[in-house]
Amino acid sequence: MDKKLASLVIIVMALAGLSALLLFNQTYLSQLMSKLNTNLRASPPPPSNVSNVLPVAQNVSNGDLSNSSQTSNLSTGNPANSLGKVFNKVQGSVVQITSKVSTGFQLNGEAVQQSRLGSGFVYDTQGHIVTNYHVVSGSETVDVTFIDGNTYTAKVVGSDKDSDLAVLLITDDFSGENLVPIPIADSSTLNVGDQVIAIGNPFGLSDTLTTGVVSQIGRLLPEEQGGFSIPNTIQTDAAINPGNSGGPLLNINGEVIGINTAISSSTGTYSGVGFAIPSKSITRIIPSLLKSGTYSHPWLGISGANLTPDMEKNLGLPRNYKGVLVVDVAQGGPAEKAKIQPANEQSGGTFGSTTRLTGGEIITMLDGHSVKRMEDIIGYLEESKSVGDSVKLTIVKNDNLSSPFTLSCVLEKRPSSASATISQ
Repeated sequence: MDKKLASLVIIVMALAGLSALLLFNQTYLSQLMSKLNTNLRASPPPPSNVSNVLPVAQNVSNGDLSNSSQTSNLSTGNPANSLGKVFNKVQGSVVQITSKVSTGFQLNGEAVQQSRLGSGFVYDTQGHIVTNYHVVSGSETVDVTFIDGNTYTAKVVGSDKDSDLAVLLITDDFSGENLVPIPIADSSTLNVGDQVIAIGNPFGLSDTLTTGVVSQIGRLLPEEQGGFSIPNTIQTDAAINPGNSGGPLLNINGEVIGINTAISSSTGTYSGVGFAIPSKSITRIIPSLLKSGTYSHPWLGISGANLTPDMEKNLGLPRNYKGVLVVDVAQGGPAEKAKIQPANEQSGGTFGSTTRLTGGEIITMLDGHSVKRMEDIIGYLEESKSVGDSVKLTIVKNDNLSSPFTLSCVLEKRPSSASATISQ
């Protein structure tokens, strides 16, 4: 009996100890959650009176980094530690941009304005900031806020809607601010799977880092309002949300390889597909914006269609034929001057309810470079040509595929507005 009683006592003591431990853990967790909730309540919420800017793409086919030679390769070692190093180096160079635009309404005789949030980054030590055009469009001056909380007035000194790029100049005395430009890398060296880092102000939450990979390169980003498309954009799965627009997309060495500009989403928020303007466009366009305030894009003056199986059948082409069918030519443009012929539209079907393309010319090469899609034409002209340059087009007619011929076009300055059907 003594042995049984002793065993029972041991069991009771063990259960009592376990209950005490559980009670302690529960009390500790309750205190911890209470502290967390208190901290969350104490954190300032994002501004509710601002509009965070980020277009939605549709139908998408504190260290010194001013000298890039001093930038070490941060990709070795602990990945999380590398990300922290990148953030610490560039956080002081990423800014929040607040602009004000008219709502079109008036109150007591005064125009009602709405604030709009975006991001940007330090371009040089003279006070220039690079951002998206759509972040500052409609504004002559904006507010630029650094991570230390200092805010300065800046004016828009150059902008280009077609590339969605703009450059600002701080007009206040910023002599007390340590401006550290972020070095710009060559986006043409990117590969699918490369790790990237986005830093910006999503939903007004300043200095937010997200990371992901390059999902694809060479994407054509259509302009939302029927304008000219942006070629060779970078697709990434790094979380990008409204307010990230104009902020840098960085490689693992903390160098700019793009500017976050759009997302593909049915809700207007992150869904895993974001797009950034490649740094190659920055290095080509920003110097012109600094010099003259504008940039002149080369223009061919055509609209083309990628060949589909149905189009190949209608035009009598072999299956999987490669090229771009010219479907429209701008009046008085370079293509018309070179006598490039567009396809004709003919109604078909019993009631004429369907449209068939007949005739027309198919572009198969540009300066000896193969053309498979319209994206190839837009990308090549944008990155490799300038206004006044000549380009050789290899063309075939669908009724005479065995006899290609070459036409030469002199590229002109892209007009500020063009027919919605003219894509290049």
